[in-house]
Amino acid sequence: MDRIAKIKELLDEKKALDIMDYNLKDSNYFVDYVVVATTMADKHGQALLDHLKKNLKPLGEEFLGIDESDDWILIDLGDILIHLMSEEYRAKYQMDEFLKEIGKLK
Repeated sequence: MDRIAKIKELLDEKKALDIMDYNLKDSNYFVDYVVVATTMADKHGQALLDHLKKNLKPLGEEFLGIDESDDWILIDLGDILIHLMSEEYRAKYQMDEFLKEIGKLK
């Protein structure tokens, strides 16, 4: 199973919503892939992060950085970014629209 599929599977297991992935490999963006998922509440985001750490670290994934707030958790895996966002923040910052535009700039 490829890395993006595994990340999406793990997020789905813990009931993340609207899980999307964006291949930005051929764009000028600073990472190759971005995964975005909606959280149901503050504690849900933390549970998703813990689940990802527990299951990805044994597979060799290295968590280079984690930036956390109540509404948005950003996980840096080097060539993959994972955004775990509240529904409000995902709508407010229009992350999906931004990533779609970046993907078109190949």
